[in-house]
Amino acid sequence: MKKVAIIGRPNVGKSSLFNRLIKKRDAITSEQAGTTRDVKRRNTIIINKQVELLDTGGLDKGCELFDKIKEMSLKAAYKADIILYMVDGKGIPEEEDKKLFYELQSMGKDMALVVNKIDNDKMKEKLWDYYEFGTDAIFGISVSHNRNTVELLEWIASKVPDSDIVKEDGEEQELTKITEDEISDDDFFAKYSHTDEEDDGFTYWDESEEVDNSIFAQNDLIKQFDENDVNHIKIAIIGRTNVGKSSLLNALLGEERSVVSSVAGTTIDPIDETVNYKDKQITFVDTAGLRRRGKILGIEKYALMRTTEMLESANMALIVLDASEPFLDLDEKIAGLVDSNRLASIIVLNKWDISKKEEHDKILKEVRDRFKFLAYAPIITLSALSHQRVDKLHEMILEINENYSQRISTSKINEVVEKALRRHTLPSVSGQVIRIYYATQYETRPPKIAIIMNKPSGLHFTYRRYLTNKLREAFNFTGTPVLFKAKKKGEK
Repeated sequence: MKKVAIIGRPNVGKSSLFNRLIKKRDAITSEQAGTTRDVKRRNTIIINKQVELLDTGGLDKGCELFDKIKEMSLKAAYKADIILYMVDGKGIPEEEDKKLFYELQSMGKDMALVVNKIDNDKMKEKLWDYYEFGTDAIFGISVSHNRNTVELLEWIASKVPDSDIVKEDGEEQELTKITEDEISDDDFFAKYSHTDEEDDGFTYWDESEEVDNSIFAQNDLIKQFDENDVNHIKIAIIGRTNVGKSSLLNALLGEERSVVSSVAGTTIDPIDETVNYKDKQITFVDTAGLRRRGKILGIEKYALMRTTEMLESANMALIVLDASEPFLDLDEKIAGLVDSNRLASIIVLNKWDISKKEEHDKILKEVRDRFKFLAYAPIITLSALSHQRVDKLHEMILEINENYSQRISTSKINEVVEKALRRHTLPSVSGQVIRIYYATQYETRPPKIAIIMNKPSGLHFTYRRYLTNKLREAFNFTGTPVLFKAKKKGEK
């Protein structure tokens, strides 16, 4: 499959074109330079031919972050078969654009100059200025107005071999650009978040709220994902800013896939990558780092929305903590998001190599004390930067996926329940005898167990916890929550 890279300086409309070509709002777009930082990859169909489309960060320079974004974008261009070099047609040709264009053109790849923001016929005259780039493959388009894109699509399709012809189903969706001024901060937080009265001001999303897809792009980060397929594991890498999530993704993949820098909040749009490991398909998603509400700036609010959507659709989470620094209440809030989504989970203590050795036992104890609600989650200590013990994380993921996906026979579950009842009988409620008739597992990922009884309201949470502990003693549920539902006979 041919790779098509969209390259150019910041704010020329690369992500908007990317969204237009894949026919959905996937990449976050805004007027803020540097919104796209990592390379986003999606398969799409141009005319009738399948290609892999790459949306890259802006080719800018000046600070450590922008230098790394530029480096990652140029690497994507070097690996691509077709390059769309995009410029802003409202301005005049820039010498830096010419220099980069000539440099990429010298590689002998199929390359077009895409002059965006030619919003009306009068502006077509500005195209003449761009012929000094020395190419006949010039296309003046307007992504926002969907003008004059047909010739560009035909040119791309002409560079793709007929062997990649496919039949396209469905109709093109209408695309709209999300900008920061479409919704105010106050409206955003009022609709999509709540703050616990006793917390430190960290905002997280109320999972009871239905997402308004007219404002936010619908999450479709993982294609062809079947949540019941035990051979496909979808893992969200989550944590606060600067704990090393992107470094961990790169270490797990064995390549530099996500931009890493010392700038907090480097990752904006979730970046996903799928690998095959021991007959399993594992999709890792590097999510945006979470901050306290008062520190969420501009486009980050959209990034946070994508992060919470990813948690809702994932089935496992790697909760990344910085072992070299004191833990924060914010770390607990983030872990609480994982718990509320009932995900299989692993607590990853990153930067273990630079943490104080004499405090290692203390650090492990504090994790268990702070994250008691994730007592089932195993802890792994590693260094994403040096790759120390990262290989063990792959094996742990497979083991926990087995636990998360397992189905225990009804007879074995009832053996455990009967022993538990003999050891501690159910207390009566208002003089009524509470009976458990039987228990059965009715769902996996996570394991869900129905307790069939005469009075479901009589199953106190302390006895539910007792049964959970007994089941964990009998079966390997490491890394996964176990959910109970008390029901009457015949109740669905």
